[in-house]
Parts: sequence; structure tokens; C-alpha cells
Amino acid sequence: MAAKVRGALGQLGTFARDLIGRPSEVRPLGKLAVGTAKAAHLLESAVAGVRAPQPPGPHQQTVARLRRPISAATIQAHSSESASRSWAGALDRASQVVGEQPSRRLADPRELVGSELSFITDNLARLLESGHPMLNTVSRYYFSGSGKHLRPLLVMLVAQASSVAAQRAGAAPTRDYAQIDRAAAPGIGSDGESQRANRLIEDATRGGHGGRAYAPHVTGALTILPTQRRLAEITELIHTSSLLHDDVIDRAETRRGQAAVQQRFGNKMAIFAGDFLLARASMALARLRDPAVIEIMASVLCDLVDGEFRQLKNLEDEDAPMARPDEAAFAYYLDKTYLKTGSLIAKSCRSSAILGNAADDVAEAAYIYGRNLGIAFQLIDDLLDFTVSSTQFGKPVGADLELGLATAPVLYAWQEYPELGPLVARKFSDEGDVTRAWELVHASQGLARTKALAWQYAVRANEALAVFPESPAREALENVTQSVLTRTK
Repeated sequence: MAAKVRGALGQLGTFARDLIGRPSEVRPLGKLAVGTAKAAHLLESAVAGVRAPQPPGPHQQTVARLRRPISAATIQAHSSESASRSWAGALDRASQVVGEQPSRRLADPRELVGSELSFITDNLARLLESGHPMLNTVSRYYFSGSGKHLRPLLVMLVAQASSVAAQRAGAAPTRDYAQIDRAAAPGIGSDGESQRANRLIEDATRGGHGGRAYAPHVTGALTILPTQRRLAEITELIHTSSLLHDDVIDRAETRRGQAAVQQRFGNKMAIFAGDFLLARASMALARLRDPAVIEIMASVLCDLVDGEFRQLKNLEDEDAPMARPDEAAFAYYLDKTYLKTGSLIAKSCRSSAILGNAADDVAEAAYIYGRNLGIAFQLIDDLLDFTVSSTQFGKPVGADLELGLATAPVLYAWQEYPELGPLVARKFSDEGDVTRAWELVHASQGLARTKALAWQYAVRANEALAVFPESPAREALENVTQSVLTRTK
């Protein structure tokens, strides 16, 4: 009998088996969850060694304070005077937390890492070379659109910011960066199929990144290592694989201003392409040869599927976590938001700092920054679902209500209009429910309070940057925080 896996992986496996047993359209998600949980568990089990414990750093108290949860259920909209200010002004006030003048011009992230980002689409295409024309076309489909590349951007900026921050005790390990494109498994030579795939990847990646694939990118005192650059690409692969699977589950019609992948190629091809992206991301992750980073990023795969299960949880039960718009409901919603959106951003930021040999409290600050920024990003996403057009957003608006999802604007509106309760319970499934919920959200303070909550998470993200020394990279991360709050797509 196989040993039971305990902890989050075991819970995910239980959820997955339960979902597979249901005679419904969500059964394929359960099978995907089992495969993802197994893959993540194998990655976690295969690595050996951990980062040696270090004595507490000088910022231990700061990071401990920043771990405190934010109370969402009782948050109020900004006053009329505050609301009239631009979000840029709000972030100027928040930036004073890290000791800067509010009127300064923040460094432009694209100026710092734009040259690195310019290669990312080509680099990803090289990593996804399969030898199968149709698989190549489907797996690369979303990379041809106008993606924001937010996650790779953050990985590279954290790499730069942590390169001038406190380092772990002891000399940094010497690395042959060409290893990121070489097989980590010593027995691959006897496996003909793996050997063929390995040659495909090596041939495709050779000459990538303008011929500088294995050279650190140095701007003044700021450095991006080849391993951190590859991590940026891995995060985009994981993120895009989740989009491929999400769009099948949600029956999406558009993504990034074009037809959703399953609309062009069908559900099976979309699922296979998403699985292929995860497989290539896992290979690239193993070739980083950093046990801590492999384990951290493997846990992201579990978080993504766990978040989907939480979103699918039946809300009709009177004792369900979101049966009423109280603190427990907001905690459940924000936890799900972290798992689906914040986890990949937060753990990628932490992994970037680790690959740069950053001190433990610096890596923790990178995680706290990414976690809070990721939640703020999703809160704004949920807000935009009620406030912009489909053309601006690049995907259908009002989609959350159509899918039966109660996001922050709805939860806040529900506190003012109890009649929203039955609509939420039946997942807006009756005729007229979506329209009525839309009207009540706009009649309430739901949108303004969601903005205020996103602002609180953005402030918390900026506070975490105090752990990093002053640098253009730190300023650029503040700039990203500001752009997350002011974005319209």
C-alpha cells in the first residue's frame, strides 16, 4: 500500500480524488490536480539538501511585523478628499514608509530590465521546442499576444535589488551557468526518448538571449544571474499553463485580445499544451540545481490547483466559508486569491533572492513584497471586471458573476444589501441574477472599498522594500506597485 502523503499535498490529493468521483464537467480538473500534485511531490522528494540555517538578520522584526494579516471585512473607502487624489499620490504617501521623498520620480522598470525582457518571447519559444509543429503552435499561442510579463519583470527586479542587499554568510557557490541547459539526471543517456528531447532543447537554446544566455546582466552595481533569468522564464511558463487550463474550465472566449486557445484548437489540445508547459517548466526548474528553489516553486503547482478547488467549493451549504460576508468569508476569499495569483508571484520573488544568495530576511522580504503585490493585483483585477470594457481588459468583463464567483466588490456590496445573499448562494444562476448583482455592486461602496483594500496591500508590499538598500531596482519595484493600482487591463 502506498504511503499517505501528509500536509498540503495530502489534502490536495483528497480534494482531487473527490472531484474525480463527481459526474460533472469538473472531473478533468480532478485528474489534472492528481497529476500536478504527484509532479510537485516528486520534485519536492527528489531534491536533496536544504539551505543551512542562518542567525537572525537585522530585519527580523520588520519581516515579522509585515506577516500580520490585514482585516478586510471592516475596511472603509477612502474619504472624499483622499479618494479625489490619484493612486500615484497614494503611493507617494506609502513610499514615505521606506524613507523616500514623495515627489521623486521613481525608476522605470523597463529601463532597468527592458533589454532582458525583450528576449523573453524568443527564449520561451526555444524552451518549448518539441519537434511537433502543432504542439509548438498551440503551446506558444499565448506568448504571441500582448502579455504584461509582470512575473518575469518582478523576478528580474528582485534579482537586481537583492544583488546589493545583505548576503548569506559564507562565499556564494561558484556556478557553471551553462548547466541550466544540460540534463541534471546522470542516466539520461540510456533513455533514448529523453535524450532526443534533451538534444532538441539544447539545440534550440544554444545562441539564445542574443548569444549571452550564460552571462550575468550587469547594470552598474545591479546584477541578474543567468539562473535568475531562467527563473523568470519558468514563472511565465507556469503562469501561462494555468491560463490554458483556466480558459478551458471557464469556457473563456478571449484572452489577451485574441480568441482563447481552446476556441482555436479545441479543449484537448489546450489541456495538452498546458501540461507540456508545466513539463518544460519542471525540467528547467530541475536544471537550476537549487534544492530550495525547486521545492518552493514545486509548491506553487499545488497552490494553483488548491486555489481552483477552493473556488469550486459549494457555497449553498449554510456553514460554507462564504455563507455570509463576514471576516471568515473575506479570509477564505483572500486565501484563495493568494493561492491562485499571489503564490506564484511571492514564491518567484523569494526564489529569485535565494538564487542570488540573499540573506534569509532579504528573501523573506521579497516573498512578503510579492505576496502583497499579488493580492493587490488580483483585487484590482476583480475591480476591473466591473469597471472597464472588454476591449480595454483584453478579456470578457462580468465574467466572475457569469461563473458564479463572489469577489471582493460583491462581498462588500452584500454587507450593504443583504438581498445579495440568495444570489450568491445560487451562484447567480437564475435569470436576472447577474444583472441585479451588477446593479447592487455599483449602488454600493463595494468598488471603493475594494480599491481601499488593494491600496492597503500595496502599502504592505512597499513596506517590505525597506529591507532592501536604496537602489534603482528598489525604486522600480515601488513603481510596479503603483502601476498595479492604476492599471486598466
